[in-house]
Amino acid sequence: MIESPGEAKEGTPHLARTAGILYLVIILLGLFSEVFVRSGLVVQGDPAATARNLSDSEFLFRLGFVGDLIVFLCDVVVAVLLYVLLRPVNKTVSMVTAALRLTGTAIYGVNLLNHFAALLLLDGREYLGVFHPGQLQALALFFLDLHGHGYDLGLVFFGFHCLGLGYLFLKSNLFPRSLGILMILAFIGYIVGSGTLFLFPGAAELVAPVYLGPLVGETALCLWLIFRGGRGHQ
Repeated sequence: MIESPGEAKEGTPHLARTAGILYLVIILLGLFSEVFVRSGLVVQGDPAATARNLSDSEFLFRLGFVGDLIVFLCDVVVAVLLYVLLRPVNKTVSMVTAALRLTGTAIYGVNLLNHFAALLLLDGREYLGVFHPGQLQALALFFLDLHGHGYDLGLVFFGFHCLGLGYLFLKSNLFPRSLGILMILAFIGYIVGSGTLFLFPGAAELVAPVYLGPLVGETALCLWLIFRGGRGHQ
C-alpha cells in the first residue's frame, strides 16, 4: 500500500541529510579499509609476502579494522533512517529492505574476526609455537581469504537491500526515478559479483568491474541525500 500524502512529513531534510552524511562516511572508510589497507597489504597466493606486509604495517592494518567497524555502526543507523524515510511509501517493503541491510551488516561485523585473526596468528603468541612460521603465514592468508568470502556473502543481502530501495524510490514522490534505476543496477552488480565468486571463482577477477555500478549508484544516493534529500524533486 502506498501512502504518498505523508511522505513529505516523514522524509524531512534533517533525516535525509543525516543519512547522507553517514553514507559518505561509509563510502570513504569502506574504500580506505578495502582498497588502501587490505588491497595494498594482502598479496594473493603469497603468504610470506602478506605476513611481511602485515608485520611492517600492523597499525595500518588495525586502522582498517577500526574503519570497517565504524562503517558497520553507521550502516545500522542508515538502515533505520532509510526505513523511516521510505516507510510512507510501503511500510512492509521498507521494513524488509531495512532487515536485509541489517542482516548483511551483522554478517560483516562477525566477519571482522577473520580480518583480525590474521594478526593474532602472526603476533608471536606462545601457544602458537606448535606451528611452523610458514604454516602460520598460510593460515593468516587463509583467514584473510575467508574474510573476503564473508564480505561477499554479506553483499548478497545488501544487494537485495538495494533492489528494495530501487523499488521504493521508483514508487516515491520524494526520490528521483534515476536513483531507483541506479539502485536496481547496484543490485545486479552485487549479485553478479558475489554469485560469480561462489559459483565460478576462477572468473571472479573478470567480473570485478561490475562493482563500479554499485559504487556510482551509492555515491549518487549519498550526494542526493546530503544536498537534496527530503525536499522532493522536479
